[in-house]
Parts: sequence; C-alpha cells; structure tokens
Amino acid sequence: MSEPVKVLVTGAAGQIAYSLLYSIAKGDVFGDKQPISLVLLDIEPMMAVLDGVVMELQDCALPLLADVIPTADEAAAFKDIDVALLVGAQPRRQGMERKDLLKANVKIFKSQGAALDAHAKKTVKVVVVGNPANTNALVISKFAPSIPKENFSCLTRLDQNRAQAQVASKLGISNENVQRTIIWGNHSSTQFPDLAHAVVHVNGKLMPAQEAIKDDNWVKNDFIKTVQTRGGAVIQARKLSSAMSAAKAICDHVRDWWFGTGERWVSMGIISKGDYGIQQGLMYSFPVQIGTDKVVQVVPGLTISDFAREKMDATQAELVEERDCAFLFLEA
Repeated sequence: MSEPVKVLVTGAAGQIAYSLLYSIAKGDVFGDKQPISLVLLDIEPMMAVLDGVVMELQDCALPLLADVIPTADEAAAFKDIDVALLVGAQPRRQGMERKDLLKANVKIFKSQGAALDAHAKKTVKVVVVGNPANTNALVISKFAPSIPKENFSCLTRLDQNRAQAQVASKLGISNENVQRTIIWGNHSSTQFPDLAHAVVHVNGKLMPAQEAIKDDNWVKNDFIKTVQTRGGAVIQARKLSSAMSAAKAICDHVRDWWFGTGERWVSMGIISKGDYGIQQGLMYSFPVQIGTDKVVQVVPGLTISDFAREKMDATQAELVEERDCAFLFLEA
C-alpha cells in the first residue's frame, strides 16, 4: 500500500461534508488502493458534532481510511496536506446583502490562505466550494503566494452536472450520453451554461446537442435559467442547500484533477490567463481538459457566438465587481 493521501475538508461538521467524507474514505475519489488520511476542520462550537462524524467514519470500518484528525486549529489542519477541499464558509443569512457575505468570507479565506501558505505542501491541490466560491478562491490564492496559482480552483462541476442532467432529461437519454456541456464564469445566477459545443448520443448516433433538441428557445431561455437557479430551487424544496449533489460534484472534480480527463471536457473555475478574452487573474469557469500529470488546460479554439459573448461578459462583470469589493475589504 502507498503512503496515505492527506485530504483536508473544512466545514467538516456540515451537511455537504457529511455526504462527501464517506465517498472520499472508501476510494471513490483517489482510487480503491489509495489509503486516505482525513483532516476535518470546523469551528470550535461544532467540535461535539464533529466528534460524532468521526465516530461514524470509524464505524464504517473502511480499509482505506488510515486516520481521521478532527480539529479547530488551522495550523494543524493545513499541515502537510495534499488536497484541500474548502467546503466551509459563512452562509448567507436572511436579510444579508452580498457585500456582507463577501466581507465575512474575505476574513475566513484570508486566514486560511495564510495557513495554507505556511503549512501545506507546495504541491497541494485546492478546491473552494464555499460561496461565493470564485471570489473566495481568488482571495485564498492571494494569501498563499508560495502555492502556484494553477493549484487553485473552485467548484462549477455541480453546475455542469446540472446542465448535463437537464439535456439528458429533455432528450430522454442517459446522462453518460451527454458530453461537452460547458459552464462559463461565476458559480452564481449569472453563470452561462452553454450547449453550443455539446454533443449527445441518440439512437446510436453522435450529434450536436442543439440539433437533437430542436428547440432554440429552450436552449437559450428555459435551460439556462433552470441551471442558473437550480440551487435556489433545491433550497425552496428541501429548506436546505444542495448537499448530496454538491458532494458528488466535488468527487467528480477532484477525481478528474487527480487522474485526468482523457478526451472529456469538464468545467472548473481556474485563474484566467486571458483565454477567450476573459480578464487575466479572475477565477472564472472554463471548459478544460486535464492530463495524467494533473495539469489543467483550457479547451482551445472554440467559436464564441455573439449570444455567448454577451453572457460570458455579463458573468465576468459580476466577478470583477465581487473581486473589487473583496479587495476593498482586504485593504480596510
């Protein structure tokens, strides 16, 4: 057996982590022969709950789970980690404006960035899930300057999975028969779910998704709105935010980063290098492919329509506004 991969999960007493930890510990993410050391970080008032989570992980008797380390101390949590899954964040409460949410999270991710910089391996792979995910990821990368920018990402795989599922449902096919759905931009209601390059297998034939759907109004309106607002719809229905689907998307994101995507395209929030006219330095979701060397490359050469350009620019504008607001708080 190889050395354990040390994986940090923050917000570890929360509902997303509760759905996530078992999948990581049993081998769904890093493979069925890779031992795992789990580090569980949460705030001090949640330690009693976290003890219960630890007991349950122990009681699963998982052969790959080498050890579980619960803590409220950031320095201990980030020590020598290989992967950071930053699920914990200040949730948006009733009556809270977006700027208030940004201000609270800037403080959290500034502190975690410093701990990451001081204590984690320089090869650490970082996935930010806690919202606003793109801007939180940008903030933590700023305060961990010794970690390469390419090692930071935020989760938009949940949005991709939602988009894929909507197309599969529309056409009455299985999810595996829908490929190359793209999420551009922010993990928010301005994101742009794009089907212009998507392909589907229908009746044994591979064809463009839009050709199979034959409903331009659905593609440009209902589909986009459904994906953009799906998180809110889940909250309205179950009075809690997405947990099972978010955990599944985190697993998908990390597994593909760890092992590579082959010919598949996946969506990830990454630091922009200027591809497709997106401002350099923004944490923006692109279609990417990942090699077995774990290097993430934006899919090149895609044709961008005027419709897509408008949507991509709109979500970029929101990210610029969020970044500027967050950095103002950092300077205060």
